[in-house]
Amino acid sequence: MTQMTFARAINSGLRKSLENDPKVILMGEDIGTLGGVFRVTAGLQKDFGKHRVVDTPLAESAIIGTAIGLAYRGYRPVVEIQFDGFIYPAFDQIVSQVAKLHYRTQGAVKMPITIRVPFGGGIGSPEHHSESPEAYFTHTSGLRVVTVSNPQDAYTVIQQAIQSDDPVLYFEPKRRYHDKGEVDEGIDLRTATPMGEARVLTEGTDVTLVAYGPLVKTARDAATAAADEGISIEVIDLRSLAPVDYATVEASVRKTGRLVVTHEAGQSGGLGAEVAASITERCFYHLEAAPVRVTGFDVPYPYSKVEMHHLPSMDRILDGVDRALGRPNSLSGLEG
Repeated sequence: MTQMTFARAINSGLRKSLENDPKVILMGEDIGTLGGVFRVTAGLQKDFGKHRVVDTPLAESAIIGTAIGLAYRGYRPVVEIQFDGFIYPAFDQIVSQVAKLHYRTQGAVKMPITIRVPFGGGIGSPEHHSESPEAYFTHTSGLRVVTVSNPQDAYTVIQQAIQSDDPVLYFEPKRRYHDKGEVDEGIDLRTATPMGEARVLTEGTDVTLVAYGPLVKTARDAATAAADEGISIEVIDLRSLAPVDYATVEASVRKTGRLVVTHEAGQSGGLGAEVAASITERCFYHLEAAPVRVTGFDVPYPYSKVEMHHLPSMDRILDGVDRALGRPNSLSGLEG
């Protein structure tokens, strides 16, 4: 086991993939000489050459278009979208071509493309540099969408994504890049938790709390704080956003009878709404209260000085838990 940051874990996973498969190619803006704006790809161009780690023009549509051509020829391109808000010029390529080519060709063409997307807030970035666009892609059939919350998953899942014959959007919570954790670099991908499975991180009996990406740490902190008041929260790291592992969430809700879902993206049309609706369909007679969403607000991502008011905090999540439990909360008032 090695102690490493989230960013270094991704770097190590990319290195492993480049070593194991000569068909893996990295592409992106400033990922080579600079090592990426977050230094996630630092050192890889030096070690594998400019033909394997390619600095591209500032043109996201061209990057994805080139990746499509490479995938047609049997390569496994891994492309970096420098910031989440820069993905929109490539949106047409992703949803119109990448997501549909396998289906359109009746399986004759595979699209083993991995699209790395640093996402979310919390680093004080200006406009277009902090967004949560995951719901746009979870709505698109033909795409796998995953996000990781700890260095071990960062290392493992990036390799699983690259090995997948399906196109994968790999969302990296940028405010967690410097978080550290133990990483087993010798893990066997065949026995590791599959990319599409959720994981129960904290066992609990009173409320199921579902989170993903940057908010998993916040959710776990909320569970620890709630335990001091005698409230038992079961925390689930969703990990895969498309498809969603509803079996794991359903099993938890059947036990706890209550559901809280949290994410940084705005509430309307967000993944929390889909999880809440789907679990209501599956667990209606087991629910003791309506599912609760704790999310960002339905506004453009705010400027850095006020973004922490936009992002769900531990206090806001605990308030959502109080709502699910019927305890006094911000909506009911102090009298309960």
